[in-house]
Amino acid sequence: MTTAPAPGIRARIEHRCGRIVDARWFNPFIVGVIALNAVVIGLETYPAINDPYGEALTNANHVFLGIFIVEILLRFGAYATHPADFFKSGWHIFDIVVIGAVFIPGVSSNAQLLRLVRLLRVVRIVSVLPDLRVIISGLGRSVLPIASLFLLIIFVLYVFGILGWMIFGDVLPAEWGDIGVAMITLFQVLTLEGWNSIATTAVDATSPWAWAYFIVFVLLAVFIFFNMLIGIMVNSLEQARERHREQQEAELREEIVEHPEDHDIEATITTMREALDRLEAEVRARRS
Repeated sequence: MTTAPAPGIRARIEHRCGRIVDARWFNPFIVGVIALNAVVIGLETYPAINDPYGEALTNANHVFLGIFIVEILLRFGAYATHPADFFKSGWHIFDIVVIGAVFIPGVSSNAQLLRLVRLLRVVRIVSVLPDLRVIISGLGRSVLPIASLFLLIIFVLYVFGILGWMIFGDVLPAEWGDIGVAMITLFQVLTLEGWNSIATTAVDATSPWAWAYFIVFVLLAVFIFFNMLIGIMVNSLEQARERHREQQEAELREEIVEHPEDHDIEATITTMREALDRLEAEVRARRS
């Protein structure tokens, strides 16, 4: 009777590090450390606190750095059998750059650069919390559609700027004297900051029918375009959330295949089906 070979060192390291990284307490603990790090950085801005306790605050920053280094090593250890996969995630690379920047020659001796590096550690909270990663991913996906919408807004500002110059340019040259100032005036109307006074002045100087110009512009450029912007953001977030869910399912399937002894496969499949049912119900509710 033969016995199965013992798992290799890398497999044991990956298994143990993976258990720690996937533990429920791990991410909240790291978030707490990042929050404390942010508090310490804020306390350093108060001379009344930094002067007598500056050394203690510096030591606290060293402790935080040590915790972050251990965290990165644990996350890397969770990919011990396939370390190249660790660098496929842009968030992992971001973490390494932020944590490792303090070891770049000249950074530790430059107070301003050192403060900047410490501040970047606070930004790491985005890479630790999955929901924030989804939001940032959604923002990235919305860049191109928002750029197209921005070009459309510029086009509408230009067209209405020409119309405003034709209607109000002679009587109100300070606000409508050329296409440049007319577009600036319309941009102020676009922000809805004091637009009624601009419209009232233009109407009093020309004709009561001039209100139609401003009403059409506000309805078109403000309400329609802002709703389009909200729609783009919502759609991008939905796409990012869907991709994040697919990545989680792929990682779970891979983990089950590699370590079936650590998972109740039937329970996992049931959980995934329930999650899909909830997602389908949510999609139907939103469409209706």
